[in-house]
Amino acid sequence: MRSRLLPLLIVLLAGVLLALGVPLAASQARSEQQRVVVDRIDDTARFASLAQFAAGDAGGDQLVALQQELDTYFEVYGISAGVFQRGGESMAASPEGWQVPGGKYAQEFAEALAGRRSEGPSQVWPWNTDRTLVVASPVIRDGDVIAVVVTESPTGPLRARILSGWMPIVAGLAAATLLAVAAAIQLTSWVLRPVRVLDRATHEIATGRLTARVAPSGGPPELRRLAHSFNEMADNVEQVLEQQRAFVADASHQLRNPLAALLLRIDLLGLELPEDNAEIASVRAEGKRLATVLDGLLDLALAEHSPADLATTDVAALVTERLAAWQPVAERRGVDLRFTGPAAVTGWADPVGLSSALDAIVDNALKFTPSGGEVSLTVAASGEQVSIVTADTGPGLDDTEMERIGDRFWRSGRHQNINGSGLGLSIVGALLNAAGAAVAYDHNRPHGLRVTITLPRYGPEQPGEDLPISLPRQASAAE
Repeated sequence: MRSRLLPLLIVLLAGVLLALGVPLAASQARSEQQRVVVDRIDDTARFASLAQFAAGDAGGDQLVALQQELDTYFEVYGISAGVFQRGGESMAASPEGWQVPGGKYAQEFAEALAGRRSEGPSQVWPWNTDRTLVVASPVIRDGDVIAVVVTESPTGPLRARILSGWMPIVAGLAAATLLAVAAAIQLTSWVLRPVRVLDRATHEIATGRLTARVAPSGGPPELRRLAHSFNEMADNVEQVLEQQRAFVADASHQLRNPLAALLLRIDLLGLELPEDNAEIASVRAEGKRLATVLDGLLDLALAEHSPADLATTDVAALVTERLAAWQPVAERRGVDLRFTGPAAVTGWADPVGLSSALDAIVDNALKFTPSGGEVSLTVAASGEQVSIVTADTGPGLDDTEMERIGDRFWRSGRHQNINGSGLGLSIVGALLNAAGAAVAYDHNRPHGLRVTITLPRYGPEQPGEDLPISLPRQASAAE
């Protein structure tokens, strides 16, 4: 959002500065040209007073004096000047042979013949390298215009002065632009800081960290009110979810004792009936299935509620320990359970939660892998992450089923004959999310399921520090 808001503010501020700077630069250029034009008008007025006496003294001393003045003027200032009769004939001019620019039909010459000083040329800009300044004044005697004094000035010095005058303006605009950009950056940071905090808190809540809140400080009042409303919403959501978890946990816990008593009475009733009674066997199986579901619900509620105890953990040793615990089950089912990877790989994890998640994943893999199949666990470290990949050679899932894996109580229609509650992988997701890890599911080619756990390699401490390593526990509830 900042990348879109900041350029807009900069463009608006630049437009304001240009709206102020361009007229100021134009005013400075006009002022410089006006000063030059006024000087030329004064010069032509002085030559006009000399020409009044020289006009009636053809070939006399007055005309010679006028010519000398014009020659000196040209030598000193480099400005062409001349006195011309009404028909355009030259009375005196310097340099020699110089004529009126544009002849007697030029605008300046015509205005002077009409008894007016020329209004001055149009504005000269620094890029008008081919322009000159022409100023004409009438020579009046006895109320009649008898001649015209014309000067033609090069514009190089004028253009240089205009550029010099523009330099402070440009420097001021540049400084103002930098200040405006700095102000825009600070303004956008001030406005968007609460938005970034809101975005981060929203992401944390979306990923399961329901304790995330926004400090309602800084930014515009509207965003502070939004932060306060967000916190109220988060409190309500957390309270509702907490009530839901508490209800599931309490219900599961309260139902376990009556269910255990019911199963016991079913067993006692079964003693009075033949051993192969199908009804008693069915009731006993459904009761055990209900007990499994209640245990899964309780485990899920605890996984979603209990905070993770994160520490630097030897992930490779923990995986090896869990693999050894499940080895007898794998041998009994005729499945090859193996481990590949380095002997030691540390990561930032909750040892208890990670062990429980691995137990659920390995149990799921062994459950669906037929005899003679293989389940492999691979640990690898890459950059800032550690991955644990569990791959089996079971029947796997199709693309449609893969989209639902991890949903509560969901089981593939092809696997309904295998014992389970459909909560195991949901518990895995809750345990890993609480510890800042992630789990992903994919096809294992040519067939089977691949489960990848990804967790941070380092904690809040800087990588490379000597940190105490948490060793794997020696027992698991899933054993």
